[in-house]
Amino acid sequence: MKKIGYTTGVFDLFHIGHLNVLKRAKLECDYLIVGVTSDELSLAAKNKTPVIPFNERLEIVEAIKFVDEVVPQVNYDKMEAWNNLKFDRMFVGDDWKGTDKWNQIEKEFAEVGVEILYFPYTSHTSSTKLREVLDKIQ
Repeated sequence: MKKIGYTTGVFDLFHIGHLNVLKRAKLECDYLIVGVTSDELSLAAKNKTPVIPFNERLEIVEAIKFVDEVVPQVNYDKMEAWNNLKFDRMFVGDDWKGTDKWNQIEKEFAEVGVEILYFPYTSHTSSTKLREVLDKIQ
């Protein structure tokens, strides 16, 4: 049976950490769906608009050979995403592991047979660090 995987991200200032997550996710499933966070959701959640506009970030992620399908992420309701996409596995950064929010999500997903896999966060490269450097040179 084909395993469907799902992960999400802003994917702003696309870098090697993003690529590694997508590559690793594809190793754990047959069909990888990636949710790209909308500018509006990013602004609401992080109080900042991504440097790269939403449509361009979608296009970049769609061009990655490990990605089979790209969908907009317009809210953080993971069960709604599952209802729409019916994935078997969800991939999340290990910085969320053990948090109250993700412990609850794990319980909800266990009831519908979805496995959550946590991947190591790429600490040496991040969009936040890249953005800080860009801000300094502008």
